[in-house]
Amino acid sequence: MPSFSFGHIRSELRIEYIQKERTSALKVSLIVSDLSTRGAGRWGGAVRPFLLTQALQQLGHVVDIVGFGDTESVSFSPPNVNTHVLRAKTYPGFVTSACKLLHRLKGDIIYAYKLKPSSFGLGLLHHLATRKHLILDIDDWELSWHGGDRLHYKPSPMKFARDLIHKDGELRQPDHPVYLKWMETLASKSTQITTHTQFLRDRFGGTYVPNGKDVSLFDPNRYDAAKSREKFGLTPYRVLMFPGAPRPYKGLEDILAALDQLDEPDLRLVIVGGSPYDNYDQELMQRWGRWIIQLPKLSYSQMPEVVSAAHVIVVPQRDLPEAKAQFPLKLTDGMAMAKPVLATAVGDIPSILGTAGYIVQPSQVDHMAEAIQCIFDNFGQAMHRGILARKRCIEDYSIDSMASKLSPILQALS
Repeated sequence: MPSFSFGHIRSELRIEYIQKERTSALKVSLIVSDLSTRGAGRWGGAVRPFLLTQALQQLGHVVDIVGFGDTESVSFSPPNVNTHVLRAKTYPGFVTSACKLLHRLKGDIIYAYKLKPSSFGLGLLHHLATRKHLILDIDDWELSWHGGDRLHYKPSPMKFARDLIHKDGELRQPDHPVYLKWMETLASKSTQITTHTQFLRDRFGGTYVPNGKDVSLFDPNRYDAAKSREKFGLTPYRVLMFPGAPRPYKGLEDILAALDQLDEPDLRLVIVGGSPYDNYDQELMQRWGRWIIQLPKLSYSQMPEVVSAAHVIVVPQRDLPEAKAQFPLKLTDGMAMAKPVLATAVGDIPSILGTAGYIVQPSQVDHMAEAIQCIFDNFGQAMHRGILARKRCIEDYSIDSMASKLSPILQALS
């Protein structure tokens, strides 16, 4: 079984930490397991590690980001943040990459994003070597993609040998599900844990720090909805928008089945960006192409404009573990832009949206069709709910709100 052997760097890391002069503004090193264009680099400043970075900077702390990617170039780097990308490798090359990453961790506090060996595992090693505080941020239940608690790896001796030794062996992957399961048993070894859903907090404990939205960027007053629809070729349509990557658990099939049921020719589901993971969006197009308009991937700074073109934002999550563990960023995209939001009662969605949107039970196509009809039949009332949603987003789901929840954690560790 592959293992780390970092004892030779423990002493020098410890000496470096003791000698470092502390200042009132903390330096935070954020470890991100995947900075590639398929991972955190795909959506630029929209995703959790960069939201944490904004909130920490707002508190006056200095942040640097270190992680792995498909190249050593930086696909996205927040302003005033040093970002270091190391090429992702499998074992045994991963050991060398991991050592390089450990030497890059110069922060007073280490903040590991995701409960993975390639982030939290390395942060824990650094914590044990230096006794620097380690915060673990959990924004997903990683095992949910691999059977959850039902995961059992019981290979035959021959398969085990192949998984371990062959150049394409499964166990040579640093974040293999078996290693993810080991990481779960070590989560409590961190100094602090932050999560963004109640599901994850119930499972791992810690402090609830929901995702914050940059409400100054996502500000409906900066955009003209009719002009945005014209720009993106959406003027003839009543637009239901899903500004994210399609996955089966996200329930787009239910929305599309509802559009089949309504059969109103000017309704469209606009999907922004498509899937970087597989050909699922093509499968949707093959079956429901008459209802779908697919826009290309846009930069983070362009997202408010395209969201402004929507009449309704849809977040139709299905009642599955992977959905319960997530905080759908597209939900606060719509809320911040004062759009009517149609979502399902899955995970934290009802508590996030409250009465400022439209909630239906998951996978209930008839109810979704009725809700779509209700929204457009009473669109003035729907727009009023959108205004309430923005107010709710500013108060509870903004970068300011995120920073206020992080502040006591950092103060306790300073």
